[in-house]
Amino acid sequence: MAGILVVESLWGNTERLGREIAAAFGADMQVVDAVSAPDKLANEVDFLIVGGPTHAFTMSTAATRESATQQGAPSIPERGIREWIESVQPPRRAVPVATFDTRVVKPRLPGSAAKKAMKKLVARGFRPAAKPETFGVHGYGGPIADGEVERARAWGAELAALGPLD
Repeated sequence: MAGILVVESLWGNTERLGREIAAAFGADMQVVDAVSAPDKLANEVDFLIVGGPTHAFTMSTAATRESATQQGAPSIPERGIREWIESVQPPRRAVPVATFDTRVVKPRLPGSAAKKAMKKLVARGFRPAAKPETFGVHGYGGPIADGEVERARAWGAELAALGPLD
């Protein structure tokens, strides 16, 4: 089963978790950042995973990414998962999708980039394969909360076990 994991990361935490998810999913899961992600998925893509940070209760925007710069984020992508989802062409078949986000553990705030991403991807023709997942980080810059790397690996293995869902 071939897949692609599209990730947006400003401090590196979301990308690290995405790479753990992809590694547990298997060798055929390619990780790409939202800036480089293709606007049309290849026909052989059987599974899509999308992950990004939760900003202001949802997916990041140009404004929230700019604000992250002022908080010390070392890497600000020109395009996040919000813009990638808006640009990706609807799939020719209902490709299964799973979404995840990162969010600070304290204070525990509402909202989820993963839930909003899933809603938008389903509207574009993708088929939900699992409930959106959230992974915790300590503060905006991390580190990743205890146990979350292992939980990401376990989630990646669970997604792989679902198969192509056809």
